[in-house]
Amino acid sequence: MQAQDDLLQSAKAEYNESGWFRLPSRFEEVGIKKLRESVESISRQKRPEVVHETDGKTVRALHGCHLFDETCARLVRLPMLVGLAEALIGEPVYVYQFKVNLKQPHEGAAWPWHQDFAFWKNEDGMTAPSAVNIALFLDDTHEANGPLQVLPGSHRLGLIESDSDEQRERSGDWRNHVASDLEYTVPQAEVDALTRKTPKQLAVGPAGTIYAFHPSIVHSSSDNRSADRRALLLITYNAVSNAPASSPRPEFLVSRDTSRVTPVEDDVL
Repeated sequence: MQAQDDLLQSAKAEYNESGWFRLPSRFEEVGIKKLRESVESISRQKRPEVVHETDGKTVRALHGCHLFDETCARLVRLPMLVGLAEALIGEPVYVYQFKVNLKQPHEGAAWPWHQDFAFWKNEDGMTAPSAVNIALFLDDTHEANGPLQVLPGSHRLGLIESDSDEQRERSGDWRNHVASDLEYTVPQAEVDALTRKTPKQLAVGPAGTIYAFHPSIVHSSSDNRSADRRALLLITYNAVSNAPASSPRPEFLVSRDTSRVTPVEDDVL
């Protein structure tokens, strides 16, 4: 118990300073296998939660899987993940978003530099970035297959806006929030200035690796240039006290159930 408390204290300190944190332990292989099976099954289904690349055929992302898939529903209630989220945020949490971003071999397109909180604030009315993204690698992730890349410490700058933000009208189409041409991005000039101060870092590692990162950290990912798929599962936990009053976006993007997550009995899928 003391070791777990020390780990959470260390995680919180690094998270507050850098805006992200890698857990020293990995998720168990049996659970990763079950999650991969769920991803493969859902990817074959025709439903709005399954988003494709611009070719209309290649699966880019899956959303809200915890609402209809038994394995994913249990995953978001594992004590290790709920405990980590509540330690980092400092409050009871609920599941705000669930998604799996897929970079198919040689086809997975990049995600431009952005901050997640820009979408949650502007589209959903979230008041504060009192949330956390928990990222779980379903595949081995390396520099060539489009890993997450972050600018450490950028979360402390708040939202970064381009000169045209005030004049731009929001499209109101949720598809512009999940496509490669994102609606809210960080200007390249800002990214260049930030990287001169703090070079970008890559989130790489074997399947089962777990990271946590802040809603306001500036991040992106590159195209998948390799023959290896890159599947990244992301659970966003939000503070119950920070739940938006309402959102025009679909429930599979923004959960309507804002009640505190009740953990299951153990960390086994």
